[in-house]
Amino acid sequence: MDLEKQPEPEKQPQPQRPAAPAEPALAGPAYADPQGSLRASDADRDRIADILRDALAEGRLDAEEHSDRIDAVYRAKTVGELEPIVRDLPAARSTREPEPAFAWGSDGPEGPAENLVAIFSSNTRKGRWRVSRRTNAFALFGNVEIDLTEAIFAQRLTTINATSIFGNVEVRVPENISLRGSGSGIFGNFEVVTLEGVDPQAPVVVINGYSVFGNVEARPKRGKWITDLQGRLRKHLGH
Repeated sequence: MDLEKQPEPEKQPQPQRPAAPAEPALAGPAYADPQGSLRASDADRDRIADILRDALAEGRLDAEEHSDRIDAVYRAKTVGELEPIVRDLPAARSTREPEPAFAWGSDGPEGPAENLVAIFSSNTRKGRWRVSRRTNAFALFGNVEIDLTEAIFAQRLTTINATSIFGNVEVRVPENISLRGSGSGIFGNFEVVTLEGVDPQAPVVVINGYSVFGNVEARPKRGKWITDLQGRLRKHLGH
């Protein structure tokens, strides 16, 4: 006996799900960290150096750690290399009361670097003068002398790039500032006497460079101090 075939139930159409939006394709490290690959500016390095200076003053870093990190700051080429240097430190400056505007002058754009060159000659900068943020000193069979003991510091961080080839570059600073150095001597001498300014607002001078069959030297000058730093700056800046 033939069994009568029952009609198959009609299939109900399934509701269609909206297609998920396509995920953007990754473009490598630059996509993951678009800011990290940017070239670091002098202002970026100054900002990190300020955080390190505050950490030293507060006892979060000792002098050796501070010196090592400052060296890393001035070797860094990108913003991504700078940020890890202070990742374990609070940005103390953001929670402090703002410093008086007269303390370090205007935060306007950085002016041109000052160049001191001595080729088979000598070049001396001393007396009452306003120090540039950046100074380039080059001695070739010559002598460059930079005396900062009576100079006016209109910014916290001052950088001197010193190059000596069969020559001599000497830097003298007051005893109550902070002095740092990073460089090398190739058949020559590169010597920077590290100083720690007691006043957390004292200027910081960084000496970078190298000597080839020559001498680069930076040290404090006995008995020379910056007195009434803020008062002198107020008078100079007209406040």
